[in-house]
Amino acid sequence: MTAQETLENVEKALDEIRPFLMSDGGNIKLLSIENAIVKVQLEGACTGCSVNQMTLKNGVEATIKKHAPQIQEVINVA
Repeated sequence: MTAQETLENVEKALDEIRPFLMSDGGNIKLLSIENAIVKVQLEGACTGCSVNQMTLKNGVEATIKKHAPQIQEVINVA
């Protein structure tokens, strides 16, 4: 998979997740993809949410890996 295809697949995954985050007053922004690690920034209500790490791993990371299996990890850059 090319870097462009990976980017497109990660964006598709984030578009799938956004409605759930937005319904709780949050959002997510893709910052970069480097060495199979996706860096994102949680926004809005997600920044102070007590379960944002669970959402990041169980929701965001799982969905991204479904669309782009070569991704190893998703991290939030505050």
